[in-house]
Amino acid sequence: MLNDIKDALRINGEDLNNEILDLIGSAKADLILSGVNKDKVIDTDPLIKRAVILYCKANFGYDDVKLSERFEQSYISLKHHLTLSTEYTVGDVI
Repeated sequence: MLNDIKDALRINGEDLNNEILDLIGSAKADLILSGVNKDKVIDTDPLIKRAVILYCKANFGYDDVKLSERFEQSYISLKHHLTLSTEYTVGDVI
């Protein structure tokens, strides 16, 4: 996921890897705290991936505050949809 996030942030090199990894971890933790089942927070799920990208874009530190706010609102909206979906909030039934 790191490389996907770096691509989305238009970042080259490895200087900011630790900061980006922290943001990825924070995004996943926020989704879980909000009610998304931890087993559903996987890197290959397209909606989870999009949510993590939006979270990272909102919190990466763009100079344009309005742009960051737009990313944050998009993240909040997607997170809201995920937490309302039983597909993402209920664990696998055996």
